[in-house]
Amino acid sequence: MAQAYIVDALRSPTGRRNGSLAQVHGADLGAHVIKGIVERNEIPPAEYDDVIFGCVDTIGALAGDIARTSWLAAGMPMCVPGTTVDRQCGSSQQAVHFAAQAVMSGTQDVVLAGGVQTMSSIPIGSAMLAGQPLGFSTPFAQSQGWQARFGAAPVNQFYAAQRIADHWGLTREAMEVFAKESHDRALRAIAEGRFSREILPYGEFAMDETARASTLDKLASLKPVDPTYPSITAAVSSSTCDAASAVLVVSEAALKRYGLTPRARIHHLSVRADDPIWHLTAPISATRYALKKAGMKIEDIDLVEINEAFASVVMAWLKETGYPHERTNVNGGAIALGHPLGASGTKLMTTLLYEMERRSARFGLQTMCEGGGQANVTILERLG
Repeated sequence: MAQAYIVDALRSPTGRRNGSLAQVHGADLGAHVIKGIVERNEIPPAEYDDVIFGCVDTIGALAGDIARTSWLAAGMPMCVPGTTVDRQCGSSQQAVHFAAQAVMSGTQDVVLAGGVQTMSSIPIGSAMLAGQPLGFSTPFAQSQGWQARFGAAPVNQFYAAQRIADHWGLTREAMEVFAKESHDRALRAIAEGRFSREILPYGEFAMDETARASTLDKLASLKPVDPTYPSITAAVSSSTCDAASAVLVVSEAALKRYGLTPRARIHHLSVRADDPIWHLTAPISATRYALKKAGMKIEDIDLVEINEAFASVVMAWLKETGYPHERTNVNGGAIALGHPLGASGTKLMTTLLYEMERRSARFGLQTMCEGGGQANVTILERLG
């Protein structure tokens, strides 16, 4: 079977809500990482086969196929197309999967996969609410088929995070310890310069600004996001932010044609789904499925990046898989570093790749919970 290779990956720094990237148009932020990838690699821009970007809440500045708009805003050749995909929080991880599948099929040789999200200007859930003036209270409520199957059960991430915490016996205190560790790891990584190679500064803005020092007493003082979900506070949830990220996926023929050096091979890719009301549990079953399909055991994996949508999501995954926390999100996760929705997949993959190189690790696994009860899994094999 033909192979798909990663030759480059980078991301913007993560801007906190209403922070350093708040006034940047989505197309310009997407263009930023596109230009970075193109300028760093000896591939004529007109010879890129496609640009695939993940994005959620594609309204306003993010509407109109932001992948194509970002490519054009970057000043790149008009002949290269772009398409935008929405698998909710896993959108740009899915973009990598589509890119790899195109390369592995032999139909394309050079695909730029990434994502962008500007949550300061277009808040989370904007697309869910956009239909209200047209008579749709939610994307689900007026569907007869959905109502017949799921009734009025809440499609709510906070409900799901609390339900997971209750089911797996995760106390608020334990989740706050986890959250504080995420911030501590992120601050340590920043101080040690671990992100410096993977981040492409946006002007003078050069480093993530979402991580913060805190204490368990301070975290314990926060009120729940909703009294109905007493264990779920802002402290144990991912932070909203602005960011873009991109990964360059190529074929073996492209490696030879352009004299490129592969940094990793996509060893496995898959996506599975679970109950959409549980909403956030799919990484557990998706990881088991991926390992079985790849003929691997969890012990074969050297590093893991799993999106910290909520502390309970990752803690439940750790309990079910038995994987060590010490090798999971080693530089902090989305609780500290932010979750820019459509950009998170390739943001995590970029961090995973650079950390694998730093540690000379062979296999890295990435997974994340996604709306609709879904989860992508990618296993990378470091080369060189």
